[in-house]
Amino acid sequence: MASNVSEVDMLAAAREAQWSAVAFMGSGTVKVVSPAKVNLLLSIGERRPDGYHEVDTIMHALALHDTVYLRVEAAMADDVARAAEAVAAGRPDAAVGGPADNLAVTIDLADRTGFDLAVPAVDNLAFKAVDALARAVGRTEPESVQLRIEKHIPAQGGLGGGSSNAAAVLVGLASQWGLGLNDEPVQATARSLGADVAFFLQGGCAQLGGAGEALQRTLTPSRKAVVLVKPAGGVSTAEAYRRFDDDPAPVPPAVLAQAQAAAAADEVPLANNLASAAEALCPELVAVRQWLAAEAGTDAVLLAGSGATTFAVVDSFAEASRVATAALARGWWARPTTFSGLRAAVVPGR
Repeated sequence: MASNVSEVDMLAAAREAQWSAVAFMGSGTVKVVSPAKVNLLLSIGERRPDGYHEVDTIMHALALHDTVYLRVEAAMADDVARAAEAVAAGRPDAAVGGPADNLAVTIDLADRTGFDLAVPAVDNLAFKAVDALARAVGRTEPESVQLRIEKHIPAQGGLGGGSSNAAAVLVGLASQWGLGLNDEPVQATARSLGADVAFFLQGGCAQLGGAGEALQRTLTPSRKAVVLVKPAGGVSTAEAYRRFDDDPAPVPPAVLAQAQAAAAADEVPLANNLASAAEALCPELVAVRQWLAAEAGTDAVLLAGSGATTFAVVDSFAEASRVATAALARGWWARPTTFSGLRAAVVPGR
């Protein structure tokens, strides 16, 4: 039995090594870069009547990214019916969406994070992006939408991976459906899917307000190196907000004023008033933060969003690589990367 499992693993590895968009998805496949992000500033305010919180945040894209491949083609009603049967049978890679249940969607998740990510297609924010945009533009003809998502951004890391994938899907679909990225259906769909999704259509470094989805201004991106460290556990964003509501801790006005005056990312003071709540839910985050500050020799250390990734800004990529290697030796997930001006965007030449 063990040899059979080994053979299966070897076949899967060989398939991945030889994978190509044209060979496995067909010509016309679009390749979209899907970057991660960190919050240089995250200031959670009061809870609003609609259940959301007032948020003042400055997000910055990273060079670390997932890759989304997307292919759209006309389908027959029978193709959609077969996809619906697959969903009913519990096939995890299949979903059906669109305003007339007219889109047969498949999602191939290729995990590169080491966390064995497994998300049913119907629960994946990437599928919700397909469904929501199709409804927003009234796309009712039967179509097949194939997605492959190569994951390098860990889930529940506060790095926005799922939101970035959704933004990448919107970008890819816009290119196939003749839509502009600034068209209101695309922008409104991004906002409806979450604050981070709206940011990834902008990318770079930007300040956002409202519930975190309203773009206020852009800042000059940083070019500095960053090391990311995440323990095995994750943090529920909803639980972090509930814990925060029990004991809110506002970001000091002087810090907010300094952030507002910053014209460039390197001038933004690092602050996150959700960090204490997240660390209370996952105490190992305290150990990660303290170790990272000592190992990197810097106080520019902060929890990313609601966690569970902590990042440190360091002097060079070589230093980020050294610290990441040391973190890996302690059993944590870690990656060296840099700040970036990236946004979700189609890669030319595909």
